Amino acid sequence: MAFAWLRTRLSGRGDELRLALRMTVSGVVAFALAELFRLEQGYWAVFTAIIVVQASVGRSLKTGIDRLLGTIGGAAYGALVGLALPHADPVMRGVALTAAVAPLALLAAIRASFRIAPVTAVIVLLSTAGESAGPLAAAAGRVSEIGLGCLVGFAVSLLVLPARAHGLVARTASRSLALQAELLGETSRRLGGAGDPERARMLNDRSAALLRQLDMIGREAERERRSRLSGAPDAEPLIRAVRRLRADLLVIGRASAAPLAEPGRARLQAPAEAALTAIAETLRGTAASLAAGRDPPGIAGALAALDGYAAAMDGFRQAPPAADLPDEETERIFALSFALQLLRGDLRELEASAGAFARRRATKV
Repeated sequence: MAFAWLRTRLSGRGDELRLALRMTVSGVVAFALAELFRLEQGYWAVFTAIIVVQASVGRSLKTGIDRLLGTIGGAAYGALVGLALPHADPVMRGVALTAAVAPLALLAAIRASFRIAPVTAVIVLLSTAGESAGPLAAAAGRVSEIGLGCLVGFAVSLLVLPARAHGLVARTASRSLALQAELLGETSRRLGGAGDPERARMLNDRSAALLRQLDMIGREAERERRSRLSGAPDAEPLIRAVRRLRADLLVIGRASAAPLAEPGRARLQAPAEAALTAIAETLRGTAASLAAGRDPPGIAGALAALDGYAAAMDGFRQAPPAADLPDEETERIFALSFALQLLRGDLRELEASAGAFARRRATKV
């Protein structure tokens, strides 16, 4: 029963299990090498090796570089301060500590990649190794420990069940599109007077968070490409298409917060709901194709529904009662029409970018 419960809990957690395995292997290998080289504080190598292993090779590369550069900078500056300011008594230790931390803290505030530098300088100045062997020896030891951990962590990320960022881009973009399709369905129900505003807000918040995650993973994928760690396709066109679709959905959501008033409701609501439903189905199909690594299903159905709405809108513009609508209602109708018109081009961009991404991804490592 315990095994069945655990299997149920871990079902669908392949990415997390592989990450856990890489972190474990990285920590064990770093420990073995630290023992082999008889590093005085080898646990720092183990800490670093585990920290460097991230969800993708690109993120591991950035984490390792940041940690190594921050360590080298902090150790070097901490050693210089230690040599320049004798700090045998508590007062002078406080002076040396201030001189070491203040500029490095400012640097870390300006460049987040140097966050480890002030900590490293403090360790060089105040650790027992720094007091017994001197600042230079303490700095050299710290750099060797962190360097070993960075090397092991990155090597394990690259060699043990590596997670390429472009695969994460595809899966995250798929989740984002599926969530946008769900949000469109809720928007269509709200336009018909049956939606749940609280659920729409929740879906919108989740969509925004997922798009931020997609942007971050896209930067990791680009880092892998620039570093020649991957021959995967450029993810930016796909990410840009997903981002534009979300912007369109925000306008549609605001314009569809309530049912249209007459005479717009009689003429436009049914075509608008049909268009939103067709677009949602297209997004679901594209999401499934990205997850499976195949070409998207096409956007012909969504374009036909948009054509139907455009024809209804043309008829509405020419109808005499349209001129008598309140300004607020007129603005809603034209905002909805404008966003749906933008969606036409953005759906084409999504179809092209998702198709190119899937085809090139199938032929690249």
